[in-house]
Amino acid sequence: MAGVEAGRGVPFSAGSIPLGRRSQHHRSEILNWYKSYIYLSIIVTMTTIDSRRALGAFLRAHRERQPLTPSVSGRRRTPGLRREEVAEACGLSLTWITWLEQGRDVSASPVALARLAETLHLAPAERAYLFELAGKRDPAAPAPNVDDLPAEVLALPSRMTIPAYLLDRTWMARAWNPAAGHLFAGWLDGGHERNLMRFIFLSPAAKRLIADWEQRARRVVAEFRADFSLRLRDPFMQELIDDLTAQSPVFRRLWQEQAVLGREGGERRFNYPQRRFYQSALIIASHPDIKLVCLTPVED
Repeated sequence: MAGVEAGRGVPFSAGSIPLGRRSQHHRSEILNWYKSYIYLSIIVTMTTIDSRRALGAFLRAHRERQPLTPSVSGRRRTPGLRREEVAEACGLSLTWITWLEQGRDVSASPVALARLAETLHLAPAERAYLFELAGKRDPAAPAPNVDDLPAEVLALPSRMTIPAYLLDRTWMARAWNPAAGHLFAGWLDGGHERNLMRFIFLSPAAKRLIADWEQRARRVVAEFRADFSLRLRDPFMQELIDDLTAQSPVFRRLWQEQAVLGREGGERRFNYPQRRFYQSALIIASHPDIKLVCLTPVED
């Protein structure tokens, strides 16, 4: 029987079974582990390097676009402000700004980035892009508020003829259409708990409904961690994690694996009766914390 290697979450058995003789399910587990840990690590490393380079190019371009003050005199070979002038205006180290523009691996605190944004007179969208590239949270950014969604957003699922629902930042269903209520019996019908994570890990109906529940649960936890990484100080997210950790041994085990995956579409299979759908998740532009999840039936 396949086990989990202590401390690594590797889905290998005793190791004595040749790969060619392993079951298709076991090979699938190994492939999923590779994609979740090894492949993801490679992508994250490459993305980090690209982000540093993009951050450096962004800062350099905006520094060179800055108009000169009347006190600046004389001819210049380069446009805009010099690095030392930006450093002086920000109260930051010239070496630090130089390395940042060169794409080196240097630490950038939110406070230092905020000073840079103010000195370079970045517009709100540019400032948000700066913090996104640096992988930091803007201390001046308002906390997202999804408690009051406009009627036109809440009405989106009802415009769909296929199962569709809205999820907020805590994976709470905010609106759904009758087709989704019929499909997700035990979650979107009746007076059940509307949080998708609580449904998957705390409701017996989820295991009956979702085909390959264990595999889907593992991926869902990795996707949820990716969402959580964007709002580590969100008390509602932390409370949800604490509750699931206390009440669900499966969630607790999967959460400790530390896997992180971006939310992707793909085939979803359900039982009783057996049905297949292709799931798509769309981000609402005006409310980026809200996802519109749609499931298109797949004909056999």
